[in-house]
Amino acid sequence: MFEAAEVGRKIAKSEFKRREPELHTRLLDAQRALRETDIPVIVVISGVEGAGKGALVNRLNEWLDSRGMQTFAFWDESDEERERPFFWRFWRTLPERGTIALMFGSWYTRPIINRVFGKIDPSAYEKDLTRIAEFERMLTKDKALVFKIWCHMSKKAQRKRLARESGHALRDWKLSPLARRYSKHYDAFARVSEQAIRATDTGECPWHIVEAEDPRYLHLTVGMKLLDALNHRLTREASVSAAPDERAVTRRVGTGDETRTVLEQVDLGRRLSDKRYRRQLAEYQRELNGLVWKARKKGIDTVALFEGWDAGGKGGAIRRTTAAMDARLFRVISVAAPTDEEKAHHYLWRFWRHLPRAGHVTIYDRSWYGRVLVERVEGFAPESDWMRAYQEINDFEQQLCEHGAVLLKFWIHIDKDEQLRRFKERERIPWKMHKITDEDWRNREKWDAYEAAVNDMVMRTSTEYAPWTLIPGNDKKFARVEVLKTFRRGLKAAL
Repeated sequence: MFEAAEVGRKIAKSEFKRREPELHTRLLDAQRALRETDIPVIVVISGVEGAGKGALVNRLNEWLDSRGMQTFAFWDESDEERERPFFWRFWRTLPERGTIALMFGSWYTRPIINRVFGKIDPSAYEKDLTRIAEFERMLTKDKALVFKIWCHMSKKAQRKRLARESGHALRDWKLSPLARRYSKHYDAFARVSEQAIRATDTGECPWHIVEAEDPRYLHLTVGMKLLDALNHRLTREASVSAAPDERAVTRRVGTGDETRTVLEQVDLGRRLSDKRYRRQLAEYQRELNGLVWKARKKGIDTVALFEGWDAGGKGGAIRRTTAAMDARLFRVISVAAPTDEEKAHHYLWRFWRHLPRAGHVTIYDRSWYGRVLVERVEGFAPESDWMRAYQEINDFEQQLCEHGAVLLKFWIHIDKDEQLRRFKERERIPWKMHKITDEDWRNREKWDAYEAAVNDMVMRTSTEYAPWTLIPGNDKKFARVEVLKTFRRGLKAAL
């Protein structure tokens, strides 16, 4: 597939100087128009080592306004990055809507290098490429423009450039150590890279293979292709904005008996006496403390999330759990309505950025499941968005588990009568009044819609690697102990 980029295309210096000013101006115009949209733009620069990718990145930085663009060079992984799932380092650098991220190196780099040097087998490489394609699909469904450039040179042209630059008093510094090392494996890199391009070249995220033997041709061609992509997307966005809004639908997506839900199978009559509660609470907290320290020593990270009805007892269960841990080992992330910064990114961005380092614990008080619960029921997300989220969430959680994290998912369930009793108690007791809001009462009116959404959530996201634990919560004491027992069981299995 690279033959079309090995024909010796060139642009004269005079031609480049004539065309560059107009291209520069039009790119800045497109970038200014982009700022008024909710489109994040991700520019991926990849290709043959020694093909001038660094110079191309520098040229794009000259042409584009730095106030709306950031450049990220992905080199060796830091300790912080190695202690988290592979895609964490990319999620944290995704651009805000209306801005551009220029990525020198990307999620393609490590899989290609690992395959060339035999660190992974063909099936593992195919799995990596499938995950990359799914990641890019998810970004584009969230309105991102993913613009991918492959800078190509023939084997002969690469060797010629390396020979010309190597040892030259003024140009030798431009050659990276990677160019010298990887040029010896040109054929293997070409074969493996072609497989990556074929597997991830889609209508939404196409690859642009550009001949890189002549830097002027490379820079001008990439600039024009980027301009075309930006203008095409801006035109399409304008037409979509003029169309009627898609309405959110709160229908049930399950199959089978639509009158029953999984929550009806939870035994809410289970209770603990005060004496047994005190004894079991102390026992499980003591054991959990030791397990958390063992996980710290072995570098096992833990992610726990709590969902449930308003007044269901999530906060109390979390406090009894964290009371068993050293404060240096855990963080609790309370999830509320997204901030402006969070709205400017994919909805999973704010959860990826808080993932724990190896040996630490992150607890989410409400989580990414808001997409398929409150955003679905309240109409904050169109049906196409929350229906797509089930697959996106499953993939996210699978990445956590493949990385070695312990993932625990709790739904604390109570019935409507118990919720009403707790609401009234909160209105009556001074130090609990802050817990009850008008929004809680409004949510209560949509109990049936939320119950249907919970049913679909459990059905579609309770997987073998990340099952849901449904906790009977009418008795707070029983719920707290069950959470501790489940936490303990998950860590024991991992250890």
